Amino acid sequence: MKSPIQIIALLCGILLLAACSSERSVGDGSLGSIVIALEPDRDPDAMLEDRRAIQAYLSQQTGKAVDAVVPISSSVIYEGLRNGTIDVAYLSATAAARLVEDEVVDLLLAELINGKPYYQSYWIGLKESPYESIADLEGKPIAFSSRTSTSGFLVPVWDLYQQGLINLEEGPRGFFGENNVFYGIGYVSAAERVLNGNAEAAALSYYVLDEDRHLSVEQRERLRVIDTQGPVPSHVIVVRNGLNEADREMLRASLLNMNTEAPDLRDRIFGTELTAVDTEQHISGILEALELMRTMRF
Repeated sequence: MKSPIQIIALLCGILLLAACSSERSVGDGSLGSIVIALEPDRDPDAMLEDRRAIQAYLSQQTGKAVDAVVPISSSVIYEGLRNGTIDVAYLSATAAARLVEDEVVDLLLAELINGKPYYQSYWIGLKESPYESIADLEGKPIAFSSRTSTSGFLVPVWDLYQQGLINLEEGPRGFFGENNVFYGIGYVSAAERVLNGNAEAAALSYYVLDEDRHLSVEQRERLRVIDTQGPVPSHVIVVRNGLNEADREMLRASLLNMNTEAPDLRDRIFGTELTAVDTEQHISGILEALELMRTMRF
C-alpha cells in the first residue's frame, strides 16, 4: 500500500504532466511537440544533463520541441502514456507488456545485449554449494529479487513451471517449502541472502554476477551460476498508440541514428545499442508468464 504522501506525490506528478501537455497536435494530426519519459531508476537530479542532451538531440533530429521528463514514479509514466501526456518512454519488457495488453503502447525499439535483444536470468549460489541445477534445491531456502523483477522473478517462475517443478495451486513454496521463499527489494538484497547464508540460491539478472554493476569483486568471487533461464527480453522504447505512423517512423529513425551519431548519449540513457523489434515477437514469452502469474497462488 502506498502512503498518503506517496499518493499525493503521484497525483501531483500526473496533474503536472497533464498541465504541461495542453494540445500538442498540429493540423495534420501529427505531434507539434514530443514528451519522452525515462524510468526513475536513477537520481533525477543526476540525470538533468542527460535530459537536456536528449532533448537537444531529438529536437535537432525531428525539428520539433522535445521535453524529456523523469517522473517520481513509474506509475506516472504509465498514466501519461494512457492519457496522451507522454508520447515515448523507456521501460522494462514487463512494464511494456502490461501496457501492450491494455492496448496503450506499441514497441518502437529494444536494447541489444551482446548483439541480441535479450539476455539470461541466473540462479546463483555460493561457489562451494553442491547444487548442479535449480531442480536440486527442493525444500531449500531461495530468494527472488523482487515480486516485480523480470529476470529475478517473472522469468524464473515461468521456467520453474515449464520444468514441472512448481504448480498453479502452490507456486514456488510448494517446491522450495512454505517458509523458504524470500522476495527482496532488488538484485542486491537477493544476492546478499545467499552471501550471508540465509538462502541457497537467488534469482537475478546475468549482469549482477558477470559485470561490475551491483556487487563488489569480492562478493562476486564468492558466487557462481547454478542454473540459467531465458531468454529475458531487453528493455524497450515504447510509443503510445495514439501516435500516427509518420511520427512513429520519425522517432524510430531519430533514435536509431543515435547508434552512429550519438553513441555516448545513447549509452548513458538507454544503456546500449538500439534495434527495431516486432512487438509480439519480443514480448510473447512475457505475456505468457504474466498470464501464468494471474492464476498461480503465491
